[in-house]
Amino acid sequence: MVERSDRAPLLDWEEVPSAEKPGGGAAPAAPHAKDRLSSPSNSRALSGCSAAPGFGWSSGPGGNMLEWCLPKDMDLEGVEFKAIASGSHRVTTDFIYFRKGSYFGLACFANMAVESTVERGARMKSVGILSPSYTLLYRYMSFLEHQVRLQLQSPGHYSPLEAFYEDKRALLPPGGDAVVTACPANAWGAAINHSMHPEMKITHPAGCMSQFIRFFGEQIMVLWKLALLRRRILIFSPPPVGVVCYRVYCCCCLANISIPGVGVAVPEFRPFFYVNVADISALENELSYVACTTEKIFEEKKDLYDVYVDNQNVKTYRDGLKPLLRLSTADRDKYRKLTEQRQMLLYSQEENGDCVSSEEDLFILFFLEQNNRIFQTLSEVAGSTDPTVTQESVRAMGLDPHGDRLFLLHLLEIYGYDTLLVSEQLCCS
Repeated sequence: MVERSDRAPLLDWEEVPSAEKPGGGAAPAAPHAKDRLSSPSNSRALSGCSAAPGFGWSSGPGGNMLEWCLPKDMDLEGVEFKAIASGSHRVTTDFIYFRKGSYFGLACFANMAVESTVERGARMKSVGILSPSYTLLYRYMSFLEHQVRLQLQSPGHYSPLEAFYEDKRALLPPGGDAVVTACPANAWGAAINHSMHPEMKITHPAGCMSQFIRFFGEQIMVLWKLALLRRRILIFSPPPVGVVCYRVYCCCCLANISIPGVGVAVPEFRPFFYVNVADISALENELSYVACTTEKIFEEKKDLYDVYVDNQNVKTYRDGLKPLLRLSTADRDKYRKLTEQRQMLLYSQEENGDCVSSEEDLFILFFLEQNNRIFQTLSEVAGSTDPTVTQESVRAMGLDPHGDRLFLLHLLEIYGYDTLLVSEQLCCS
């Protein structure tokens, strides 16, 4: 069963009325998580509140600082640097997903020119929220965008944020500190269908997944392998960083597996979203992650990542991974099939008015089915009288017996298929 978890969509979406669990009842709405709201300032400042999703900040000559937050005793040390991306002074608006301890955050940033020498001609503010699950944060995007504009125009006017905090705090579960999941696993049927991925209306006009496909092209297949191998992937891009946070999310979607028991012993492929130099110590302890940054200095910190993505350039300094950056014949075939399916979907939407299917569904299910195909075949080989991976079984996985040999060896090691033998026929061409 595919659980609705933090691998689920983080973007704006509409509930689908027909999304039902097997018993026929409607799937329950995701419970409200314990959230935090805050606001900093400097000529960059932040404001926010904590039992409701949100925190905010603004900017001033003193550097990034936390301006306001609820609850007052919330530990938000360093959040003013997470919620305002490095280099944001060059953009007028942006949004940032990030992690703060065990919580995920969403912040909306805005920059306005002012005739003030104290503020150095620019007022920059951010308002944001924290939640145990990033799948809940999209609900408050429009609220945060509106509030950050109000903070620019009327600095220090926190009554809407306070009211928001009081309203959402009443929705928190008893005990307050309990971690709440986005949706109980048993609320969703085992079938892979549209109800798992409600139709999205995302803030990026081109669409998250379609933009991801067009941006990386065939390189998506390289990222897919690296994600499935649970490598540490760091994406660099100058501001704005919002769309790059979506690329982090898309990378996580590449590694979905729905076969019970598969992957339970491997490191979780966790999104960190936006990171800066203050996150270096946290990243040093991570075995597997995908994150993005606007700080070029990270490229020099080669011990922090396995793969560095600079725009469309995917590179690694690890000799054992360099062959994986080359596309195999099977990779090109899969990308061609993905492209053909997208074209068929777009044609169907245009000709038949198909508003049910989405590119997001297609993208997520394409890689989910590919991953399931690999591990289903491996499980069958492992349970056979001759547990040997042959050319035929590799082709059954949708892989290239020659070009994907190293990828397969990494996969067997990471996922614990150490009892399988690899046929000598699987040699490098």
